[in-house]
This record gives sequence, C-alpha cells and structure tokens, in this order.
Amino acid sequence: MTRLLLFDADENRGNSLRASLQASGYQVDYQTQLAEIDDVDCVISNADFIEPLLNDVELLPPLILYSSNASIVQAVGAIKAGASEYLTYPITGDELIAAVERSASHIEHKRLKRVASFDFPMIGSSALMTDLKIRMQKVASTESAVLIQGESGTGKELVAHALHAASERNQRPLITLNCNAIPERLIEMELFGHNSGSLRHSENRSGLIDAANGGTLFLDEVGELPPEAQARLLRVLQEGEVRPVGSSQTRKISVRLIAATHRNLENLLQTGQFREDLYYRLNVVTLKLPPLRDRGTDIIELANWLLTRTSARLKRGSMAFSSAAIDLLNEYHWPGNVRELENAIERAVILCDTSEIDADLLAVQPKSSQTEVPGVIDDPDQTSLEDYFVRFVQDNEEQFTETELAQKLGISRKSLWERRQRLNIPRKKTRKRGPRRPEGS
Repeated sequence: MTRLLLFDADENRGNSLRASLQASGYQVDYQTQLAEIDDVDCVISNADFIEPLLNDVELLPPLILYSSNASIVQAVGAIKAGASEYLTYPITGDELIAAVERSASHIEHKRLKRVASFDFPMIGSSALMTDLKIRMQKVASTESAVLIQGESGTGKELVAHALHAASERNQRPLITLNCNAIPERLIEMELFGHNSGSLRHSENRSGLIDAANGGTLFLDEVGELPPEAQARLLRVLQEGEVRPVGSSQTRKISVRLIAATHRNLENLLQTGQFREDLYYRLNVVTLKLPPLRDRGTDIIELANWLLTRTSARLKRGSMAFSSAAIDLLNEYHWPGNVRELENAIERAVILCDTSEIDADLLAVQPKSSQTEVPGVIDDPDQTSLEDYFVRFVQDNEEQFTETELAQKLGISRKSLWERRQRLNIPRKKTRKRGPRRPEGS
C-alpha cells in the first residue's frame, strides 16, 4: 500500500484532503506541523511549508505541493524543492489522486530500474541460482515479508543482505538477530526493548526492532523464537506497532521483516512449536536456497571465486586447483554447503607450498573412497565424519544433555560447543527433564 504524508496547518482543509485520499485506499499520515518525514512514498504539502521542506536534507520521496495563492515565484520555489506536482487549491479529490498516481508510477519505475540493475552477489549460473536471482529481483523492491529456507551454510544471511541492499530501505539500517543465540528469557527484551523495572537495576532500553525502524529486520533461525516472542512479533507485523516488555504503551514502527530457518516450519506447526498465524504472515514470499550438492557446475565456479578471494586475502598470489582437486570438488557431497567449501579452500591455501592446490589439501572424502568408521552405523546418506557428527547431534539432542552427547561422541563438552559453532548446528531449547531412575531399577 502506498503511504502518504500530508502537511497542512489548516485542519479542516487537511482532514478533507486526507478523507479523499483514504477513500481511494491510500494510507495517510496527517501532520499540522513539520515533525518527521520517515518511510513514506510521497509527501503532499501546502506550499506554505516549502521553506522547512527545503531545509530537510533527508526528504527523499516525491513532493506534491498545492497553494490557494499560486504564483510564478512560488512555483519556481516548488521546483527548487523538488516538487513533482504543483497544484492550485481548491483541488478536487480526483485531481489530487491523479497527481499521487503519477508520482506513484514514477516511484515504481525508479524502483524497478534500480532493482533490475542491481548485481545480486550470488555466485553461480546454474538454473537453480538463476531462478533464485529472478525471484529475488521480484521481491526486493516490495515491502513484503520474506522467508528464506535452506540448509545450514547455503547463504541465507547473504540473501537477506542482498534483498535489503536492493530495497527502498537501503539507506536505513539492516538489523540482524540469530534467534538461537539469545537465551529464551532475554530474547523478548532484546527484540522489543524493556522499561525500567522489568530487569533488576535496569533502565528503559530500546530493542532491535526500534533500531530497525525504517529499515529491515533479519531474524535468522526464526523457528527458535519462544511463544511469547512470537505473539509480540505477530503484533508488529499486523499492527505496525511495538510494545516494550514491562510497558502498557505501544508505539508505531515501520520495519520490513526477512526471516530465515533451516528447520521445517510446517512440522513445527504440527507440534505447536510455531504459531500458524505468524507462519502465514512470514510466508508471503519464500526463497528456497538449494544445497551446494544440487548446484552442478556452480561448485567449480564458486570454488574458483573463493580461491581467488582467499589467496588475495592471505597474500598468496595467483593459485589454481589441480585436475584431481577439481574432480574431488565435483564428487564430494558438501554436507556443510558453501560454508564447508569456503573452510576447505582456506585450509588448503594455508597449507599449500606451491601455486597449485591438489586434492589431498582439501581434506575431504567423496562417497566412493569413504572408509568405515568404527561404531558408526552404516548409512548410505553419510558422506563424511562431519556429516555423521551433524546427523548424530540433530537426531539425539532431544534425548541427551550436552554432557551426555559429548560422552557418546567421545569428545569434551567444550569441543562439542566449538563444533556446533563451526558447523552451525543450532542448539535446541533444553527440555525439562524428569527425575532420573536409580540405576538398576
């Protein structure tokens, strides 16, 4: 919906114009004094406001001016102020709406032109990546919520940054929060802010949603949000307002939400872990990121790009892959996706003594050469020890504590935590455990 900002000190005239615009389906913010120009598509003002508008360097939207005392001098001033329309009052509702529609058409043309020329930083020319870029182009210029789905390491945060950079909000902040990185009891305060007294010895504090006002909020691992935070987030999306923890007052907010998850939210709906109404609010447009193993020739294209960037960063000069390394890159399953590929290449660049990276320096094994690991159940989908580690943790973390998981894997709890971070395996919220049975019972 096109959002308009209307300035006029005459309340009767301003209310009349607002009513005409609202009747045509526009969202109108009416002010009798110059207060704030923020996140609107078009400004409509009595020409008496022309001087303060000229002094507002942040005024970016198209400007429509009207005056009951039209003059050449004032018209020239309107042009200097950047006005796209200069109308003589009284104005009929149809005249004003036509002016707004012309401005809106100009806005959309500029928006589409900018997005079409935006170079989305996604390496790869496969059909899957080409389709993804096309969908990104279509959604980037909108205000719609976006849900990004994909395995860990496929580049969900990169997509979020690209969507923000190609949007109308790119001059405003992009605020990122990994919902799995904040303790459940604190995540509401982190997102929505809190009033003094909600925490011992605390003062009023704004949340990340306030920080993202006018810009974009990216919630990574949104499936980990606790129920109370889900309810508050739904209000932000439905009503465009936020209420800090410990406060009874709400305030208007304008954020574009991009969410990401590696989990199946539909499964979480079935178990009651995720709100159905929030899911449908988030799932306006879904972008599904393909795993690296399904991207065909993109693997070598991406590997060469990463090698050039990594060797330059580490000041190693020009480097290339041997033919055996290229074969291995194509054969390997890449369970950790782009993140694992990037780590493997960086490790190889560090250890390589020549300008050519051979297969052994990549330190990965394709399916065909994988040897049996003692104690590991044979599974045709297993492709590496790292893959086994990921699967074992994800399959067993609900029934074992972190200490028990570490013992089963034969590593320390600290090592388990470090591998979770490196392989991006979010830790599920700990369930309340019942009393242990005495041994032998």
